[in-house]
Amino acid sequence: MSLPVILRPEAESDVQEIYESLEQTRERLGNKFLTRLREMLERIESFPEIYGVVWQDVRAGRLKKFRYVVYYVVFPDRIEIIAVMHGARRSSTWRSRR
Repeated sequence: MSLPVILRPEAESDVQEIYESLEQTRERLGNKFLTRLREMLERIESFPEIYGVVWQDVRAGRLKKFRYVVYYVVFPDRIEIIAVMHGARRSSTWRSRR
């Protein structure tokens, strides 16, 4: 099953902020982050239930080599990314987006 993956505006903002922060830390680190994120989104698109449920119907997967977690919800016709956040952030931050 392959479903379209949609980033909610809040998730798009998360990605932009993470990218900018990583680029300030080290040149091209933001690009490496985006590459890992694309890989994960492709996996989620192909296998929506690959990552476990962490709360209600929200699933989460951790990016390889980064401490960021992608939170998403699978609907019958699409997958919505609700947040991309550092794994140490409080769950209430992304839960409020559900």
